[in-house]
Amino acid sequence: MTPSSLKHLYGNIDIYLFDQLLKGNYDSCRKIIDVGCGGGRNLVYFLNNGFEVYGIDPNPAAVNTVKALSESLAPANPLINFRVSSAEDMPFDEESFDLLICSAVLHFAENEIHFKQMLLAMWKVIKPGGFFFARLASDIGIEELVSPLGNSRYLLPDGSARFLVSEQTLLNYTKELNGYLYEPIKTTNVQSLRCMTTWCLQKL
Repeated sequence: MTPSSLKHLYGNIDIYLFDQLLKGNYDSCRKIIDVGCGGGRNLVYFLNNGFEVYGIDPNPAAVNTVKALSESLAPANPLINFRVSSAEDMPFDEESFDLLICSAVLHFAENEIHFKQMLLAMWKVIKPGGFFFARLASDIGIEELVSPLGNSRYLLPDGSARFLVSEQTLLNYTKELNGYLYEPIKTTNVQSLRCMTTWCLQKL
């Protein structure tokens, strides 16, 4: 298979989400939502393979882009599935989705309260037995290199300001949510400039 055909099948997918697909962890999922979907980089595979696909983003331009992507790849997928919305105020019923994707969203939390609001709102719309896939910035491995700004926000060595979690924070929330870590917490250190952590839970 050529690189171009892989891109056609999977798009510019997050490599750690791709890893979950290769492992077959989401084979039983049919209804999925991407919270903070942007232009749909993580949705190409799902649109190409008959999933019922939803997405939200606070940016109207991003929602228009993902609607166009859906219309192109999966004309039968209703465009009403894509909404302008924040993570903490999603217009969906409880226990609606088999899989929730949240990539590079939670580290934009304003403080601990905002982080928890987003997390609980997302957890609420996942079905029992469903999956939560998140990628977010953390201090794991660069604890001594980040500077506190208050409200659990930090200045990173790359110059960005983010809400950062620690491994213990993620473990505490896993327990509080009564979630199951179907993958170990994994962190990518980008030349000690920033760290991105993959947090994969199943709702029991």
